[in-house]
Amino acid sequence: MTPEDKAAIAAMPWSERTFARDSYLVREGEPASVCTFLIKGFAFRQKLVSDGARQIISIHIAGEFLDLQNSLLDVADHNVQCLTRCLVGIIHKSALLDLIAARPNVRRALWLDSLIDSSIFREWVVNVGRRDARERIAHLLCELADRLKSAGLANGQPYDFPLTQEQIADCTGLTAVHTNRTLQGLRRDGLISLSSSQLTILDWDRLAEIGDFNERYLHHAV
Repeated sequence: MTPEDKAAIAAMPWSERTFARDSYLVREGEPASVCTFLIKGFAFRQKLVSDGARQIISIHIAGEFLDLQNSLLDVADHNVQCLTRCLVGIIHKSALLDLIAARPNVRRALWLDSLIDSSIFREWVVNVGRRDARERIAHLLCELADRLKSAGLANGQPYDFPLTQEQIADCTGLTAVHTNRTLQGLRRDGLISLSSSQLTILDWDRLAEIGDFNERYLHHAV
């Protein structure tokens, strides 16, 4: 984007707000009047089924929009929740729509953001639908580490990793017991160290091979 595009973004009527861990930023079924941008912390999108079971459908890190789709949709179709304490930027969707109407480069950037989100969603569908437990968790760990590094949010290891075992299970469609057993196996095999919300990948090549991880779908070069 040009310096003028960046200045126009900076001049938008943002407001900042801090939310506690587990707070809802978006609730399914509520009117969509604002868009939120994650400045600090981790958040996740999730859906609940009729029996109360939860499927986490994406993890978000600082520097990402959490609900850009709400700029064009009238009602939220899923929940967005804080994984940690979060600082978010909030803007009314009308202001965002005015900006992208006036700035083609900004419009293209946000369109790319949505396309990359879609690419990640596709990979998560494959992960849950076609990989076994060990592969699913290995892939999840590789993805989050790779995204943190690419975004400049990790200065080497260990990586911030605030997910609980229950949340890892909800990301991968597994039970908490199966998740615990699988993580123990990855530790025992010398692939990872995971404790106190910190992840260290001890053998990246082996973990990426197990998880069938290829960063292509993250489109870092765009």
